[in-house]
Amino acid sequence: MTLPTSIDDTEKLLHHGNYVADRSLATTLYLSLSMGRPLFLEGEAGVGKTEIAKVLADTLGRKLIRLQCYEGLDVASAVYEWNYAGQMIEIRMAEAEGATNRADLGKDVFSEKFLIERPLLQALTPDEAGPPVLLIDELDRTDEPFEAYLLEVLSEYQITIPEIGTRKAAEPPLVIITSNRTREIHDALKRRCLYYWVDYPNAERELEILALKVPNAGEKLAKQVVAFVQELRKNDLFKLPGIAETIDWSTALIQLDKLALDPATINDTLGVLLKYQDDISKIQGSEAARILEQVNLEIAQAGG
Repeated sequence: MTLPTSIDDTEKLLHHGNYVADRSLATTLYLSLSMGRPLFLEGEAGVGKTEIAKVLADTLGRKLIRLQCYEGLDVASAVYEWNYAGQMIEIRMAEAEGATNRADLGKDVFSEKFLIERPLLQALTPDEAGPPVLLIDELDRTDEPFEAYLLEVLSEYQITIPEIGTRKAAEPPLVIITSNRTREIHDALKRRCLYYWVDYPNAERELEILALKVPNAGEKLAKQVVAFVQELRKNDLFKLPGIAETIDWSTALIQLDKLALDPATINDTLGVLLKYQDDISKIQGSEAARILEQVNLEIAQAGG
């Protein structure tokens, strides 16, 4: 499938992948694709940043290459490494056959045959379906030296392997970078990208997402769940629930054959929605009952 040629086409592409995006996100994604620039998505965990890359790869029929970042990520894990065991076997076999020319032996062991490609190098390799989608997930978990290396790669879309030479992409991959903002990413890297802050959805969009992701949730339950989660996000919690938790909670309630929320069920299932005991303790009991009462009143006033 070819790249979208307009913002409207981009919205349709995302919707086809069951991703409900607002106009501003579709605009930024379209510009990223048409300008050939990486898209830098920042926002809280669970708001749907990673899903954008997955939907893009799926709807375009492209290969998804994911580099999951973590502290201490190095070139061997992110770019390439050598198959040392295979190289040693090759050397031993050559010695057994009487090989004495070290230069020829070096060329043999440091060849493509023994090169193990990691995500960044894989993303520069031509693919029949077209340039892959390269997802660099949670970049904020890495350290600054790797960030500097990544800046170099994204500048020219090429990687130099001293023993072989330079591997350059015939067509640059479609790059999506995500960050949960646990630390600031250097401005030099951000300048290479188009930036978009992925926020929590409003109630209307969250209802639309729920209808797509959990279609068997009844209208009353869906409205209660979304309204309850929207109210929770107004609280001072250590970790606010994202859209992923909204979907999980709705699915869990359906598994329990619930058609509507009640205080007891909320208390029993808060662990699906909140991931820290301090947050659960703060909401459980009277606060959960108060929020539910407020939610039911607002839904009744709105004619729901």
